[in-house]
Amino acid sequence: MSSTMSPISSTPGMPHVPKLDDRKPKVRRKMMFYDRAKVTLVLLLLLGFLTAKYHGEIPIISWGDALRNQIAAKSWIIVLLVIELVRQAHYLAGERSKGWFRFWTEKFFGGWDRFWGRRNPWFRFRMSRLFKRICSFAVFIVVLSALWGKDIFQTVVDAPVRIYNALVGQGSGLPFIIQIGMTLVFTVGQFAAIFWFMSRGGTDTYLPDEVDTRFDDVWGQDKVVDKVKENIVFLEKPEEIEARGGHVPSGILLWGPPGTGKTLIAKAVAGETGRPFVFVDPGAFQNMFMGVGILKVKSLFKKLRKLALRHGGVIVFFDEADVLGNRGLSVSGGGGGGLGVSGRGFDQTQYGCNGLSYMSESTARQVASEMLAKAAPEPTADPGVGRIRQIIATGMGGGGGGMGTLQALLTEISGLDKPRGFLSRRARSFLTMPAKKPPKYRILIMMATNAPGALDEALLRPGRLDRQYKVDFPTMEGRKRTYAGYLNKVKHVITDEQLDRLTLMSPKASGAVIKDVVNEALIVAMRNNRDTVTWPDMLQAKSFKTHGMADDVHPASLERHSVAIHEAGHAVAMYRLLKRWTIDVATIEPRGDIGGFVSPVPLEEPAFPWRSEKEHDVMISLASLAAERHFYNGDNSVGVGGDLGSSTSVVRTMEGRHAMGSTITSFTEFTAGDPTKAEFDRRVEARLQELYARAQKLIEENETFVMAIAHALERHHTITGEDIDAIAKGTKGPIVDGAWYQTPEFGFAYRRFHERAVQAHLDQSKLDVPLPMPGSLVVLDTSGTIVPWAAGSTAIGASTMGELPPAT
Repeated sequence: MSSTMSPISSTPGMPHVPKLDDRKPKVRRKMMFYDRAKVTLVLLLLLGFLTAKYHGEIPIISWGDALRNQIAAKSWIIVLLVIELVRQAHYLAGERSKGWFRFWTEKFFGGWDRFWGRRNPWFRFRMSRLFKRICSFAVFIVVLSALWGKDIFQTVVDAPVRIYNALVGQGSGLPFIIQIGMTLVFTVGQFAAIFWFMSRGGTDTYLPDEVDTRFDDVWGQDKVVDKVKENIVFLEKPEEIEARGGHVPSGILLWGPPGTGKTLIAKAVAGETGRPFVFVDPGAFQNMFMGVGILKVKSLFKKLRKLALRHGGVIVFFDEADVLGNRGLSVSGGGGGGLGVSGRGFDQTQYGCNGLSYMSESTARQVASEMLAKAAPEPTADPGVGRIRQIIATGMGGGGGGMGTLQALLTEISGLDKPRGFLSRRARSFLTMPAKKPPKYRILIMMATNAPGALDEALLRPGRLDRQYKVDFPTMEGRKRTYAGYLNKVKHVITDEQLDRLTLMSPKASGAVIKDVVNEALIVAMRNNRDTVTWPDMLQAKSFKTHGMADDVHPASLERHSVAIHEAGHAVAMYRLLKRWTIDVATIEPRGDIGGFVSPVPLEEPAFPWRSEKEHDVMISLASLAAERHFYNGDNSVGVGGDLGSSTSVVRTMEGRHAMGSTITSFTEFTAGDPTKAEFDRRVEARLQELYARAQKLIEENETFVMAIAHALERHHTITGEDIDAIAKGTKGPIVDGAWYQTPEFGFAYRRFHERAVQAHLDQSKLDVPLPMPGSLVVLDTSGTIVPWAAGSTAIGASTMGELPPAT
């Protein structure tokens, strides 16, 4: 995309009005001379043939009289010729006059489309079907009328009887044996027609004028786009590389996570080159009958060769290419293929560095086999089940929709030049003329997949898919451009600073996700009777799309308080320990089985984690247990079970795989009765205890901070990372004003509230005091009850608090 694109063009506080991007052609695209004259030529040749036929039947008549006779007898040819001349005049005017072209395309035909667009879809479908049938019947009758030499009305009357007699052979004058032969041909032709019709479909062809996507529409994938542009140069100017002895790369594989813009890049290639774009449906080669998939492949490439010759090139795009299958599946029942061979492309660990690449071939195979054996599924009790599954996979859908389909596709892509036809080969040979070389079909094959390991290795070899590009999640700069691009399509008041924050809050966000977030923010604004997107709209949309909708459940105040303490422990540990991360959102609103959570986002693109970072992860998980035990006198809830499970899993990996413990031996799997398992478990427990003690100390040193975040969560249910930072610094955040949390009054009031909550927890009773709020003076009387200032003179403390609601 253009490097001069401004992220946000609106002034802070002023709505951004989207600019219309008019890519419609100003005039009609010029036609080739053959396309302009072919219909007229056919009609003139037909008129000449009829004239010659009439002159042959009556030799004494002159050619001029024969021509005039046929013009009078076959007036429909003249009508069609006049219509064709008018059509070509119309096209010629559209190629030269902007006003004429825009009137017919936007006013006349555009108005017709808008009129029918307002009708019911089912009504439009039925009217379209009726119109097509009437037109087909009319053409059929006109043809019969011309052949029989009768008027239209008489043809309609005689047609049923004549057609019936022709079908049953009455009055046809044909010998009986010929009738039988025609019947056999008709019967066999039915099957041929069935398979021909079944081989159709599954592809959509877009002509150059129908694709308006450009590289400027692809945001956040500049590196991949630059590489793809090289292929476009070779497609448009193939002689530049062929003259130097090279060849034009024929295929591109775009692989990566869903929604990152693989299909969009393919459409942009078609739009930039002005070549036809053929989209192959993912399920085009999945068929019930064997052999149909092969016919579809042959039919597809026949169409591609015609389009390539006609337009100087064509782009064909296979979406979800992994459905094409892998021949290794039918041989070994799994694995096979992919981007690596001999086990060297095997995904060893989450943070592996492809440790097999520097080993010898035999050692790499041995290690890969052991890894595959650990991941292999349990064998079935009945050995025949596996065989049945293999037959089903290979015969009814495995290997790309049936036997031979993938092989046919590989053959078509292999680059073999198709020989010329009969006349070009036999006639030139008879006349001792040199044979013509097969034409060079400029076909650019593009494929996209989320699972490159499922592709057949033969499909990925050079000469078929020469270029393989990973279309990954956009970088931070790419996400910013993508957000800016979609925000510029709507009215908004998002500033550059807010755009930077939004980009930071969206790690691993694909272009599709970003588009959806902006659209959801517009929906939020419209829900509030506004047409301008604001920063709170974006925050609400981002939270909804990332974390889902909260359940409509309001827990009791005692449970709400304990959950707030739990999540506040996570938030404080995260805020103090993760210096290269920031908190996105903290919430105590339940979502399914989750009572609350704290979600961080990285300040920079994360790389390989180190031991210190792993330790911080474990401490953040254990901070919830430390907070509950610290504030509830050693007691804790079952809500820490998930945190303990994740902490244990991380420590086991640190100790047994990543050399982050007391040994460097790599082992995580044990057999029953293995004596090393007990020793390994003791090491894991000792490490967890060590990290828990550090988390406990962190909570004790930040006790007031934990209480402040817990109060904000109880009051607002969901707060942002900016609010947590405002609480720590005493500033104002998007939701929370952190100044009050820096006063002694807050500590006095909320500590007394917490003490009442702990007592209610121990007594198994109801929490009978409201949550303290900032705003007006309240006191705590000698009985421990929070009352208004004027209600008693025996106060033992005072705090700046708000209007207290009735106790719940």
